[in-house]
Amino acid sequence: MADASTSYKDDLDLLRTAAVTAGIIASSYFRRDLKTWTKENASPVSEADIVLDKFLNSALTTARPSYGWLSEESADDLSRFNHPRTFIVDPIDGTRGFIRGEDSWTVSLAVVENGTPVAGVVFAPARDEMYEASLGGGARMNGQPISRHTPHDRHAPLIPAPGAVHQELQAAGLEYSRGPYYPSLAYRLTQVATGKLDATVVRRGASDWDIAGAAVILAECGIPFEDACTGAMQLNQQEIHHGALAAFAQVSLREVLCGALIKVYGCPEPQQDLERKTP
Repeated sequence: MADASTSYKDDLDLLRTAAVTAGIIASSYFRRDLKTWTKENASPVSEADIVLDKFLNSALTTARPSYGWLSEESADDLSRFNHPRTFIVDPIDGTRGFIRGEDSWTVSLAVVENGTPVAGVVFAPARDEMYEASLGGGARMNGQPISRHTPHDRHAPLIPAPGAVHQELQAAGLEYSRGPYYPSLAYRLTQVATGKLDATVVRRGASDWDIAGAAVILAECGIPFEDACTGAMQLNQQEIHHGALAAFAQVSLREVLCGALIKVYGCPEPQQDLERKTP
């Protein structure tokens, strides 16, 4: 049994082990005849998502019964607020790509304490890539420290983004190249850490499970990852959905990226203004 005195490294070891097993299970469904359906929010889900969710819930909460649980494929009963640390889980991030047979889907797992991710893994089984980090312990890819390696022939920043955001970046006069789109948001974020991308932006509505695993990896690589309107983010709150987000390796990109996101998605009204308007 473990409690909140367990080290972040121990939590990371647990996440890594669980992710590897989950990857093996998921791979048995990959590029095979797969049962799929659509959830109420119009996002796809497959039988593999559900099988992995049940496995991860059992493996992680059995090892850490004092931790809370938040997963894309589980009902949120808010009991997570009764625990000092919480697992935040996306059994298969990039389900659309998984269903199509694309290979960049991931298993994304994190432990969050006081709103901050303290351990996280993003595992891409089909690519044999394990990204991991713990707070204060550095970030690694397949066991080696992550250091950004930007191709020497790349002068313009490589940035994937939704079409409307690309229009705003072009209107702002930013010289950049459109980056490749990966269905797994967690995977896109890790590629900013490695240098394959220089930045990525996230449309409004991403959930904690989409970003928690990658957030600690980016933090340990010194790469800002923030809400375009409010800056620093807190996870495992009452509201688990976020505004438009940006991760960027060059601080000089912050203003233009956040500006483009705000133009496309806007910012929420200050809470005090909402309260005044409430009859």
